[in-house]
Amino acid sequence: MTSSIAVAINGTRPGQRTDWVALARELGPGFAARAAALDANDSFPVDNYRELKEARVFGAGVPAELGGGGASHRELCGMLRELGRHCGATALALSMHTHLVGTTVWLWRQGAPVAPLLERIAAEQLVLVTNGASDWLDSSGAAERVDGGYRVTARKTFSSGSPMGDLLLTSALYDDPKDGPTVLHFAVPLKAPGVKVLDTWRTMAMRASGSNDIMLDGLFVPDSAVSSRRPKGVWAPIFNVIAAIAAPVLTSVYLGVAEAARDLALQKVGKKRDDVDVWYLVGEMENALVTGQMAVQGMIDLCADYTFVPEIATANALFIRKTIASESLLFAVEKALETVGGGGIFRSMGLERLVRDMHAAQFHPLQTKRQHRFTGRAALGLDPVG
Repeated sequence: MTSSIAVAINGTRPGQRTDWVALARELGPGFAARAAALDANDSFPVDNYRELKEARVFGAGVPAELGGGGASHRELCGMLRELGRHCGATALALSMHTHLVGTTVWLWRQGAPVAPLLERIAAEQLVLVTNGASDWLDSSGAAERVDGGYRVTARKTFSSGSPMGDLLLTSALYDDPKDGPTVLHFAVPLKAPGVKVLDTWRTMAMRASGSNDIMLDGLFVPDSAVSSRRPKGVWAPIFNVIAAIAAPVLTSVYLGVAEAARDLALQKVGKKRDDVDVWYLVGEMENALVTGQMAVQGMIDLCADYTFVPEIATANALFIRKTIASESLLFAVEKALETVGGGGIFRSMGLERLVRDMHAAQFHPLQTKRQHRFTGRAALGLDPVG
């Protein structure tokens, strides 16, 4: 670890808190240097994850009194935004872990008995993995009741960070004879018998995020591992919490990607700075980027470092801003490509990778049309997912 990174982690005075954005800025150039090769080979950023572990980033969001880095939600978003400028795929994989930690911190603040998990994350730099967005309200797979627990068979998709993950937070559907279709939430070690990470991640965008499928083949889940139960397809209160914490975290990554594209475009178009058409293109790009920046900042402010009100109105406000951010940032990145011109499609420049990566933003919940439906129904006083 370089001395500058050590300073960012340990501070310059005893007891000084880590500057997580400064740390990301120090790590970033190394990540950027590897990004093109990782993208070309569909490879997971093993070296990046090792450096993140060495810098104790996986425990950054754990409260200091539990042995973690004590980073606020706002600081975590800033860190991921900075990393997104250098390697979007690494930042995205990290963001999935980060929002799970953030949700656990919120639960801890409400008095839930999750301190042991947070302490383990900080001490062991555990990497959390989820496929929750792909399961969403309905879940997937089947849980069969057996003595002492459940036997689960499922194939979980979009499990970012899975090649170096330690703990999978997921769910399965149980046909409860009394309550009907019931979603069971549980955590399981990725090295447990019956769990296998498949090498399936071959995509257009975020190619190095390791968002593989995970097969659960007759996995035994003891009763003690089931953290919660809820009806299938129903908007449970916990989704208000997840929306408030996760949406700003994930979208901050894409803001960093868009800012990198903008900077690269301005760098490459310098020789055409007197071209009238370029003025208009750059103006469009700047407007779109600032719109996205305002939307992301609005999301972070709504979360208010975990002090948000966990209600549908909060989730709705987050989802609206997520759509605005995703659409505006994608427009900004495509304007960056148009500004540069045909040279921008050469992989050697790096801009086309940023364009591809930005396209993944639209697929995180809520997707645009689902958000329109959710928001429209909420505005009319209806159940937003009914």
